[in-house]
Amino acid sequence: MRRSRIAGVGSYLPARIVTNAELAERMDTSDEWIRQRTGIGQRHIAAEGETTSMLGLKAAEAALAHAGLTAQDIDLIVLATATPDYTFPSTATQVQAALGITHGAAFDIAAVCSGFVYALTVADKFITSGANQRALVIGAETFSRILDWEDRTTAVLFGDGAGAVVLEAIDGKGDAADTGILTTHLRSDGRHRAKLYVDGGPSSTGTVGHLRMEGREVFKHAVGMITDVIVDAFAATGYSAETIDWFVPHQANQRIITASADKLGIAPGKVVLTVDMHGNTSAASIPLALDVAVRDGRIQRGQVVLIEAMGGGFTWGAALFRF
Repeated sequence: MRRSRIAGVGSYLPARIVTNAELAERMDTSDEWIRQRTGIGQRHIAAEGETTSMLGLKAAEAALAHAGLTAQDIDLIVLATATPDYTFPSTATQVQAALGITHGAAFDIAAVCSGFVYALTVADKFITSGANQRALVIGAETFSRILDWEDRTTAVLFGDGAGAVVLEAIDGKGDAADTGILTTHLRSDGRHRAKLYVDGGPSSTGTVGHLRMEGREVFKHAVGMITDVIVDAFAATGYSAETIDWFVPHQANQRIITASADKLGIAPGKVVLTVDMHGNTSAASIPLALDVAVRDGRIQRGQVVLIEAMGGGFTWGAALFRF
């Protein structure tokens, strides 16, 4: 059976760090208030002129270096973002051009915070079908550009950054002992748009708009939706909370992560947390956290990793893979 395995990981964070204390100087909030409700201590903010494709490019280059490959080895780029450089062309094509790739295909995925899980799933299908050999899967965001900095309930939550993985085709036996992506599960329910959305767009207002969120409603739905797809992933593979090695969730809010892990029975020591350092970087958060845990030696080759996310729409999904 043809599988797709993660050959390399990489990430990039803008140089500027904005602490909770700095935000407290600009709006009615405090470090204690933010940490208690979200677990966030700081976030990175893109510099003026630093675009989503620039962040994605640096993450892609790091992933290629980690995999020991060059850009010319890649024949597919799938980039997840809610903050593209342009309405069109896709941000993926801008990364493709910057890497000097003139073959294969490149396109964007729009699933907000679930974007990386969606992009990984799509790239996996292309590779396992035989259509492509190696793919860059990128999550990149400049959410600071769509925040209402007068709204303390949302402005304190988000940051900018990018993460990437290289997927490559390998042969497997077709069972849960294989290396590579073992199962993916995607869901969406468009009835919940008003709970988490951006109040602008080319076809509606002709403006970029700002992020709007009903925080309590999102929290209420998040835990149930996340656990739903994880249960499906366990059922499809035979793995469980006890037998996986690592849980790398979307880094939105530490309380959501803790509640989800508790509900599933995942031990705290298996949970990778970076929300305190990065804030919510939307589609970039999972590959950023994955890169941190690989680089610091926690995630080792041969270990089983569970990822999950929920985003505006609502969209949500999970994937299980052997690294």
